[in-house]
Amino acid sequence: MSKYDLVIKGGSVVFPYEGVRKADVGIRGEKISTISESLPSEGAGKVVDAAGKFVFPGAVDSHVHIGIYRPFKEDATSESESAASGGVTTLLSYFRPGKNYLNKTGPYRELLPELLDLSDNSYVVDYGYHATMNTEAHVGETEWLVREGGISTFKYYMFYKLLNLAGSSPDGMNYLMIDSPVDLGFLYKYMKEVSRVNELFKDYGRISLSIHCEEPEIIRAINEEVKLSPSGNPLKDYSDARPPWQEELAINEASIIAKYTKCPVNLLHLSSQKAVEAGKDVSSRYPELSFLLEGTLHHLGLSNEMDLGILAKVNPPIRSREDVEYLWKSVLEGTIQTVVSDHASATREIKKGDLWTSLPGFGGTSLMFPVLITEGYHKRGLPLHTIAELSSSNPARYHNLFPKKGAIAVGSDADFAIVDIDEERKVTLRDLHTAQDFSPEEGMKFKGWTKYTILRGKVIFEDDKVIADPGYGKFIKRPVNLHYE
Repeated sequence: MSKYDLVIKGGSVVFPYEGVRKADVGIRGEKISTISESLPSEGAGKVVDAAGKFVFPGAVDSHVHIGIYRPFKEDATSESESAASGGVTTLLSYFRPGKNYLNKTGPYRELLPELLDLSDNSYVVDYGYHATMNTEAHVGETEWLVREGGISTFKYYMFYKLLNLAGSSPDGMNYLMIDSPVDLGFLYKYMKEVSRVNELFKDYGRISLSIHCEEPEIIRAINEEVKLSPSGNPLKDYSDARPPWQEELAINEASIIAKYTKCPVNLLHLSSQKAVEAGKDVSSRYPELSFLLEGTLHHLGLSNEMDLGILAKVNPPIRSREDVEYLWKSVLEGTIQTVVSDHASATREIKKGDLWTSLPGFGGTSLMFPVLITEGYHKRGLPLHTIAELSSSNPARYHNLFPKKGAIAVGSDADFAIVDIDEERKVTLRDLHTAQDFSPEEGMKFKGWTKYTILRGKVIFEDDKVIADPGYGKFIKRPVNLHYE
């Protein structure tokens, strides 16, 4: 019997919070068994030659939308393959009752089994879910979802509280298939329950509420102004119609309610200087609360001064070059703690129409390392171990996956992305391994491409091919400290 099922040899291992050092990694079963300066390859079931490359912990993309625009099982397979090609080994997807996703509403005791049944034998990488609660009955299922369902993060969309919001959704209540508003009063009750459940499970992890902070009343008014005087640059117009200061306002509104309910909050996809400054301000103003400030690949890698057209429409919008630089400053300072893709596999078909009627969002999970390494490490001196923290360890910690995920340590899942940080390519759809038929980044040059992806000790991507079958990915119940020994 061989001592190791797999040995990673000769690579520079990127240890989060520590640094980089030469080491070999031995894997038995699905776990990391040994980390040593040198391990013998004789008798190993498989040897991966990582010489000249960097061994990162597999990325945890903690903000994706599987099934939002395409049939769920098809999307889970194709987009988890895209994730695997980019060194992402765990996806956490936001699920919402209503139109899109399952196109139905009802209690989570009925919806979750259906969601998990569709997920089974569909994913190439490991996966988990965040749940959006649209009704008070849903809110009442929060404790059950943590205790039995394995879901420990919840979500609230501020812009669904207003009906007929141009550029977001047709009719908020019809879109969610509900008959009562999800206004700030609803948010107060929602936060009270998340806070109660967080206190109940505090020994196992952080139960939190993720918030999409945009203020619909402001957006509705300014949309009309921008439509009267368009600039000719659709991305700038869209940003002007949803200005950064309305993000700032929404963050303050939500955080004041969080203060009085003691609810841990994740401030999602902060797109602008004003949004990040607001996040920093409420974090210092309410130090007793737990805030996570999240950034996205597209807000770090794209600006509305690029000629991208409406294919790059997303909520919140792509911002100015000055905002992009401030976001990177915030990453370098540690203010932004996680970087995610907000991946939503879209098509040119749903982007048809004008700026105001085309649907928002696009994919990007496979660009996690190219964006962070090119724009972060090569251009701005972001340390490689910080990239490991932003892409893996921090999301694993904040979303109750650590130390099963997000760690290069004996006993943790053997999840790795082996990356050539100097290989440069132009982005092609073929490289992204996605069902999406466009990419805003197509034709751009990036360095830092994944050569091997390893999930629980199995190579699932090598030689530019995904080699694992749908169904290898497992549902991960969170908090892992509650659901796993």
